[in-house]
Amino acid sequence: MATIGFIGTGIMGLPMAQNLLKAGHTLLLSDHHSTPPASLTESGAQVLHSPKAVAEAAEFIIVMLPDTPYVDTVLFGENGIAQGTTEGKVVIDMSSISPSATKVFAEKINATGAQYLDAPVSGGEVGAKAATLSIMVGGNQDTFDRALPLLQTMGKNITLVGGNGDGQTAKVANQIIVALNIQAVAEALLFAAKNGADPAKVREALMGGFASSKILEVHGERMIKGTFNPGFRIALHQKDLNLALEGARELNLNLPNTANAQQVFSTCAAIGGSQWDHSALIKGLEHMANFSIRGTESKA
Repeated sequence: MATIGFIGTGIMGLPMAQNLLKAGHTLLLSDHHSTPPASLTESGAQVLHSPKAVAEAAEFIIVMLPDTPYVDTVLFGENGIAQGTTEGKVVIDMSSISPSATKVFAEKINATGAQYLDAPVSGGEVGAKAATLSIMVGGNQDTFDRALPLLQTMGKNITLVGGNGDGQTAKVANQIIVALNIQAVAEALLFAAKNGADPAKVREALMGGFASSKILEVHGERMIKGTFNPGFRIALHQKDLNLALEGARELNLNLPNTANAQQVFSTCAAIGGSQWDHSALIKGLEHMANFSIRGTESKA
């Protein structure tokens, strides 16, 4: 069993940390930002007072934070992880952040003698709780092999994509595909309902054909029922699509459908939905159409 530091116990991080505890690992948390969840401390997790202290005491340090600046601060700010890393330690960033920033972060951590893996995840809160996350990893083979037993405690489909930054690149690609699939399902259900068909029956029919997908199955049902409590918030998906569009500009690429999906997410945010689940993209389309597939429900 390993001694693992874990920084970032939010919607995704909390169940991931719980799965590590259930597997018998020693878990170290930091209270530098807020009091760690009682569900972890009551299950045996220990609390230290800074990311630096966690890094000094742990063999593996996992970071699961919302965005690039948060990761930068926890790694390299005052009493940050980099001040506590030495030879033999492994820093695993499981956040979804900038691939180019990740390469810089990796160089700086590796310079301390530790090793860095970027290992963003896909699967949402459901996958985090069930330990079925897809994990896309960037780093060297030896470090990946050391970390693999821990990653297998949190996920199922675990792939070493390439060097540092390549895991984050794969995650951005994943978020492009997810956003465009959500938009496709939303537009199809909106079209069906506006044309007088029962969107629930249309979804049922489509589930048996080539249009079938996990997003049609899970998020299509959310759209029909109007259950938009966040598993993955629109604000976070906007952040990921910003990474895609910023990267596209750097590479002189045009990603027109990604840009369009971002505009629909922006409509959702403008009507107060930045904290809705990303399946609520349909509410942005409904707002523009002044029509809801759920009948009399307000479009805003």
